[in-house]
Amino acid sequence: MRAVVQRVKASSVVVDDEVVGAIGKGINVLLGVEDGDTEKDVTYMVEKICNLRIFEDEADKLNQSLMDIQGEMLCISQFTLLGDCRKGRRPSFTKAARPEAANDLYEQFVEKARMLGVKVETGVFQTYMHVDIQNDGPITILVDSHKQF
Repeated sequence: MRAVVQRVKASSVVVDDEVVGAIGKGINVLLGVEDGDTEKDVTYMVEKICNLRIFEDEADKLNQSLMDIQGEMLCISQFTLLGDCRKGRRPSFTKAARPEAANDLYEQFVEKARMLGVKVETGVFQTYMHVDIQNDGPITILVDSHKQF
């Protein structure tokens, strides 16, 4: 499982000219599910992402997490994060999980984050979306449950 986590002032997602999810201060998570990922990957990613210390404390140090600031999360499923560009010019998406498995683990991720008390908004799985991300900092972090980077 792979994620791009961006600290945001606000973020929203639009499908067919309708806002389907919007948050204020918090994080935007673009989440890709890899073939072979399990609930163990979901648990690792939720705990890691919700507890990343990417928000400033009173001394302007990055010492606070989403949980500490009671921030919000916009989570968007994005299989293209599993694109392999090492060979040729067209990314290969063979490592991305099939849609049924990917959606199940994506939904588990969202539910586990909500169980931690995080307000989570989402996009619409397998739909063309327009995502507005007001990256704050900018701060962008890559997280991979297989620790490939």
